[in-house]
Amino acid sequence: MALLRLQLTGNDDVAGELIGLLSAIPGVDHVEEIGDLMPHMDDEDSSSAGLPDDTAEGFHQFEVHAPNALAVERVRSVVEALARERGVAIEYDDPE
Repeated sequence: MALLRLQLTGNDDVAGELIGLLSAIPGVDHVEEIGDLMPHMDDEDSSSAGLPDDTAEGFHQFEVHAPNALAVERVRSVVEALARERGVAIEYDDPE
């Protein structure tokens, strides 16, 4: 079983669409949007307080379990096609 982690920079509608598309791929048994589990300890007086990078709006992280290399390639194909079609950014977090 392969675990893919990826990030999408786009709106909530595209994130929901991605979950639906990936869930429909044969063999993919787990698609989950994961959140930032660490609380942010931003200092209100910091020079970077409130900047877009601090709020991370439109940033979505996903975990996808694929049973084999063929399913992994299908996941990547679907993700990349959606990114092109909807004009969003995708980044893979490959441990290799």
